[in-house]
Formats: sequence, structure tokens, C-alpha cells
Amino acid sequence: MTTAKPTQDETWGEAIRRLAAGEARLVALWADGTEARMALSAARPEVELFRYAAVDGAFPSVGAAHAPAIRLERAIADLSGLKAKGAPDARPWLDHGRWPLRHPLGSNAPAGGGEPERYAFLGAEGVGLHQIPVGPVHAGIIEPGHFRFHASGETIVRLEERLGYVHKGVERLMAGADLARGAELAGRVSGDSTVAYQIAFARAIEAATRMVAPPRAAWLRALMAEIERVANHLGDIGAICNDASFALMHAHTGVLRELTLRAADAAFGHRLMMDRVAPGGVLVDLDRDRRAALRELTTTIRDRFPRLVELYDNTASLQDRTVGAGRLDPGLAQRFGCGGVIGRASGRDFDARRDHPYSPYDELRFETPVWKEGDVNARVWVRIREVEESLRLIGQILDRLPVGPIRSEREPAGRAGEGWALVEGFRGDVFVHVRLDDDGRIARCHLRDPSWFQWPLLEAAIEGNIVADFPLCNKSFNCSYSGCDL
Repeated sequence: MTTAKPTQDETWGEAIRRLAAGEARLVALWADGTEARMALSAARPEVELFRYAAVDGAFPSVGAAHAPAIRLERAIADLSGLKAKGAPDARPWLDHGRWPLRHPLGSNAPAGGGEPERYAFLGAEGVGLHQIPVGPVHAGIIEPGHFRFHASGETIVRLEERLGYVHKGVERLMAGADLARGAELAGRVSGDSTVAYQIAFARAIEAATRMVAPPRAAWLRALMAEIERVANHLGDIGAICNDASFALMHAHTGVLRELTLRAADAAFGHRLMMDRVAPGGVLVDLDRDRRAALRELTTTIRDRFPRLVELYDNTASLQDRTVGAGRLDPGLAQRFGCGGVIGRASGRDFDARRDHPYSPYDELRFETPVWKEGDVNARVWVRIREVEESLRLIGQILDRLPVGPIRSEREPAGRAGEGWALVEGFRGDVFVHVRLDDDGRIARCHLRDPSWFQWPLLEAAIEGNIVADFPLCNKSFNCSYSGCDL
């Protein structure tokens, strides 16, 4: 007796059912040619991949049953032209009507020209409601994004975001690129996460080509990733306090962040450590003097940071702004598979370094801090504890850094293949899937930033807060604009 093989409708539908039932987490959703692709995670550390060959340019909507997929489906429609059949929101996402062509990952046809259609923001009903448009241009060096508030007096009733203003065409540029160019592009998806993206890209290529990075390279990658985490968390802690009008913390954490960036430059030749990771290993080694400089950095931060933590905890006016503000419901964090600080501050105990272990984290000792309160204060405390854990990880790596080569001597074979990787960045888990053509060049590369599942939750967390607390709540999330604009 034989069992009939499930059709693509059945397998795709079963994946959607599992998402809707909370039996799996959506890792990514993208298009590859005329196929819709989906990655799910259920039993750690496995990631399951599904595909659906579009029929008449459409595939069954995932977002109709699982809200975290909605914006991903909108991006698919803009980039590839594939439509999600039954989607609850068919508005454009990345394409604002200003591109010279349509569907750059699909038909690549010239745009029709003329003025773009007016974007239809979602409405809100009630007596005395008014709208407040903010952005896309903001003060300082904040990336561009538009925020549309509906408010009753000073109380926020609804927030809707519109992104896409820094679309760079990264995934289109990836198509046909060689591996060296692909690594450069991956490192520029979101500049503050350049190490995380380049590690994820390198590991995806290594999975596709069966190439193995030497042990020393894997440990150096982790060292760079933890330095990146420390620098960004220090900057965020200070910036959150600054948005609560406590500039003193901003100044002191800014000094520590600057020392961290200078140490990264001294150790690896670049403040952000950009272009230091490549498929098969890393491009720069760490000698004894540079290792000593990193030890000095960790000693300095360990000496100064506890006093700043005490200052934060004992400043009543600061606590008055952060405690209870911008609370994210733990159920929403779980439903959206929200990673990083935002998820862990709302009780979601997930860390790709531990739950989808990759070298050398499977040999290192560290804890993942989790808070349940879900407010701005909880997100500050998770960052504080993660700085402390990263300092311990840096010390372990420096103590145990293996000797040997830093790059695989074997070049990847020029053949077709597919691979994926899930890597923990400072914002959360970064996912990269790559497909190589017969010449070993990139046929398709999809890069998913953790912010795709975090931006929508800011809209939920801000409801009921006052307008003046939006900068504080927004900074405590610190989602990437560039990482979602692709």
C-alpha cells in the first residue's frame, strides 16, 4: 500500500495551520522567482523550509491566518509581483511609486510614470480624535520613517508606521554577484549589525557549499559579534535615558561606546568591523597586542559600568519615565516570534546562540536575561545584563582562542546549492537564505532583519501612552529602518 504524496496546497496549508495554532514560529517569508518560500521553526534547533509554486502569480496568504506575515507579503508583492491570495492588507510596502521600474526581483518592467497614488493610512474612529504626522525626516541622524498617530488629546489611540524610504535594492544587487561582493552587500543591510549579517551570510554560503570555517575563524567571528553587541547596547542605554531627559547617562555610556569602537578599530581595523567576515572564515587575525587592548577595554567597562547601572536604578525621575511605559504584552511577543531585547523583555526566552547553536557558542558559558514586565525599564535592564554577559563571553573567547588558520584553504566549488543560517545579532535573530547557480554565483539571497517582527509590536506597545513618550518607547525598541527597507 502506498501513501499519496501531499500536494503543495496541503503542505503550505499545513504550515499556515501550525503558525495560526502557535505550533511553530515564522522565521522568514520571501519570493524566489515564481515561488513563495517560507521558513518555520518549531522543534529547536530545526528550521523547516516550504515552497509554493505560484499559480497565476499568486500564493495562499500566510498573513490571513498569521499577522506577522502581513508586511512580508506586502514586500513580496512590491519586489517580485507575486500576490498573496486572500491577504488582509494589499497596500504597497517598499514601493512608494517612485521607482523607475516595478517588481525588480520579478518582471523588472519599467514603471508607468505619473504621480504615485496617495497612501491610505488605517483610520480610527472616536470623538475628538486628531492625526499627528511625524517624519519621514527626523532630527539628528535618525533614519527616515513616517509615523502616523491618531490621538485623543495627548493619548495615543493608534500608531501606524510607513517605511521604505531607504530602500537600496540589496537583494536585487545580490543576484549574479560573486561571494566576495555578496559578503560586502550583506554587511551593509543595516550598518550597526554588519558583523551579524556577514556571519549569517558566510554561514549560509558555507552550508550551501559544504565549506567549513576553521575553529579560530569561528571564535574570532563570535568575538566581533560580542563587541558589536556591547557597543550597540551601551549606545541604546544612553539614548533611552537621553530621551527621558537624563543626558548624564547618555554622556557616560557614550564614552564607553566610543572606547569600544576604538578598541574594535585597533583590533580589527574598522570601528564597526565591516568587511572582516567572509565565507570560509575571517579576513583579519588578532595578535597578542590587539588581544591585550581588548582585555583593557573589558576591564575599563567592568570598572565604570556598575556605577552607571546604579545611577540609572537610583534616579527616581528617570524611573518615573521608564517604568510602565510602552508595555509590550508577552502574548504578542510570543505570537510574533519577537527576538532580541524586545522579546526577552516581554518574557520570550529565545536566543539563537543557544537555541540554534553554532560555533563557538556551543562551547561557551552564558545566560540569556529575561524580564516579564515588557516596559521600557525592562528593555533597559535586559540590555544591561546582556552587556555584562557579553563582557564575560569576550573574556572566555580571549582566554580560549584556538590557534590555527583564519580562512578555509579550500575555495567553494562552482556548483549550485542552497543554504541558510540563523545568527543572533544585537537586535535579535538574523536569517539569511542563499541559492547559488551552477557557476557558484548568487542566484538569490534573502536577508531577514529581526525588526520585521518588532516594528508592528511598537504600534501595539505605544497605545495608551502619551505622544511625548513616543521617542522614549521608540528608542527602547530601536528597530532598524534600513534592515527592513532592503
